[in-house]
Amino acid sequence: MPGDPRDEELPDGPATPCATDVPAPPAFGRGDPLPDYAERVLEVAELIPAGRVMTYGDIAEWLEEGGPRQVGRVMALYGGAVPWWRVVRADGVPLPGQEREALGHYHAEGTPLREPTAASRRQGHIPRIDIRRARWDGKAR
Repeated sequence: MPGDPRDEELPDGPATPCATDVPAPPAFGRGDPLPDYAERVLEVAELIPAGRVMTYGDIAEWLEEGGPRQVGRVMALYGGAVPWWRVVRADGVPLPGQEREALGHYHAEGTPLREPTAASRRQGHIPRIDIRRARWDGKAR
């Protein structure tokens, strides 16, 4: 079926589809195949230790395939069953719309967060991840 994300070659596909261009993600159950690239991205996400993070670009570089947008697309479509909060933007900003849930995970796991500045101490501010301290290189556990 055209537009079915299971049939797309994610690393070479469009960078950011419009919401109207992409059908709702299919409900995958046991035995339903994921695209090979998606499986590899999710396997890396599962390897990231608690309290550590990798950026979308880190995962693409580690896999030597695709780029940050392709990894982000995989996480958006299929990442709900893995520790998605450990795959982050390079600027350390939590996933928009999921900030509070992600922050709960970061606090529970001891993920290093950046100290708030005077300007960011306003009520409702969500701290950023301290990428320098939290980044996992994919080697040491």
